[in-house]
Parts: sequence; C-alpha cells; structure tokens
Amino acid sequence: MFDFKRRASKLKRDIPALILALRIKETPLIAKLLAGIIMVYAFSPIDFIPDFIPFLGYLDDLIILPLLISITVKLIPNEIMENCRMEASTHINKINKRWLYSIPFILIWLVIILIIFKYFY
Repeated sequence: MFDFKRRASKLKRDIPALILALRIKETPLIAKLLAGIIMVYAFSPIDFIPDFIPFLGYLDDLIILPLLISITVKLIPNEIMENCRMEASTHINKINKRWLYSIPFILIWLVIILIIFKYFY
C-alpha cells in the first residue's frame, strides 16, 4: 500500500534541499531548470486546473508538483542531494529554534490587544 505520510515527509524535506541544490554548480542544468519551473509553478496563482474547481482544483498540487519534485531529485547526483538534505535539515532546525525566541513578543502583543479590546468593550 502507498504510504502517504512517509512520502509527504520526504517531499517536505526535499523541497528545501532542492533550493540549496540550485546554488551548487555541479547540479545539472536540466535539474536547475526543472527546479526553477517547480518553484514558479508552486508559487504562481495560475494552475493547470484552477483551484476553485472542487476536488480537481487541488489534484494538480497533489500529483503534478510531487511528481516534478521526485523527477528533479532523480536528476541530481545522490551525493549532492544528500549533502543538500543534511544542510536543509540543519537550517530547518535552526529556524525552528529561532521561532521560539518570538514567543515572548507574541505574548506581549496579545496582552496589549486584550487590554485595548477590554478597554473599548
């Protein structure tokens, strides 16, 4: 049976690694072009199937993008991709830890908003 959870976590790890692989000169040009197309398509408001069409609208995001990502990963040499995956995981861990520093500021702003809300209502 197809393991969606495992595939989704692999894709979640491979996307930042692809961005890092774009910067490496040993990455094949075809992989760089395909990765660029993926990034443009992923962030573009224009889809092959518009998102407002029920069910079918998200089908391209669930099938086309993962398929393009897996093809691009296969075009990049394993050594480069593994190095990029390791570097991406360290960057993600650093970002996750940095986010924790923002919690006190978020709490302070929430208290200020609650005080203002309580004052006017």
